[in-house]
Amino acid sequence: MSVTNRKFGTTKKGEKVTLYTIKNAKGTEADITDFGAILVAFRMKDKNGEVKDLVLGFDNVKPYLKDGNHFGATMGPIANRTAKAKFVLNGKEYRLKPNDGENNLHTSLKKAFPKSLFTGKAHDNSITFTLKKKDMAMGHPGNMDVAVTYTLTDADELVIHYHATTDKETYINMTNHGYFNLNGHDSGNIFHEKVQIRAQAYTPIVKGAIPTGEIASVEGTPMDFTEEKEVCKDFTYNFDQIELANGYDHNFVLDNYDLQVREIAKVTDDRSGIWMKVFTDLPGVQFYTGNWINVKKAKGGVSYGPRQGLCLETQYYPNSVNEDKFPKPLFGPDKPFDSTTVYQFGLM
Repeated sequence: MSVTNRKFGTTKKGEKVTLYTIKNAKGTEADITDFGAILVAFRMKDKNGEVKDLVLGFDNVKPYLKDGNHFGATMGPIANRTAKAKFVLNGKEYRLKPNDGENNLHTSLKKAFPKSLFTGKAHDNSITFTLKKKDMAMGHPGNMDVAVTYTLTDADELVIHYHATTDKETYINMTNHGYFNLNGHDSGNIFHEKVQIRAQAYTPIVKGAIPTGEIASVEGTPMDFTEEKEVCKDFTYNFDQIELANGYDHNFVLDNYDLQVREIAKVTDDRSGIWMKVFTDLPGVQFYTGNWINVKKAKGGVSYGPRQGLCLETQYYPNSVNEDKFPKPLFGPDKPFDSTTVYQFGLM
């Protein structure tokens, strides 16, 4: 195991940004930067021995400063959508900035965790990124101490551990917005990839991608990924949910939620022979097929178009701050946010 680092550029304020690389005994490597605690790259050998980078991203920090796709970023304090950009907590209304029509997306598109410079500390096979958030920053209550630790194991597991403490009751919903393409970030669309999600239900949306509050069965719909299938198999605009999101961009209600880490999804790619399993202790996962990607110059000078990467963002459900029927991401001085997600990779 080894951890190295190099300069990755500077922020608009002139702050130095660092890129860390963790390498395991197999030669697999993960690159993570202290800007946004972003997963920049994940490199491993495919079935033919060719090294593939499986994560969409950029070669330096500059494009990340304004990237609206949030490639590989740590999302928070409240990831995903909040209806009408507000919520009530202990009888007090809190207002976030509307940035997705009348709604709020990811707390802030300019000041939240993806656009913040963390402090990085390297260990034997991991890096911990820490950040302080002030009370009422972005309209979000509570002083927070945030830590995100990336660990790469010799079993090709990328373990992401989130820990956040706060001095008052508040909502916290953190996740990673990594876009994966198991045939390589530069290999085109992900329609040939096969996906399985261990979820008998999902949360339907209305315009604006806000959940209706219903927990609906996936059975008999294009949302059914209980058995492995190609991403494109049931992709049809004749189904209102796909039409509303221009593809898949939905929260799945994960089976067997008991606060313990368990396998919740699997992706396979016959072309590279690479599979990815996802494990989490959270109740939901946002499956997003990169419907709006449009990047002219990414890593290695390649361009990215729609559906060239897929996201499996482990989370509390979108708008859970306003839906009493959803599990509540409510934390406080005596209850820190503490969660683990694992992306494990292997060959078929």
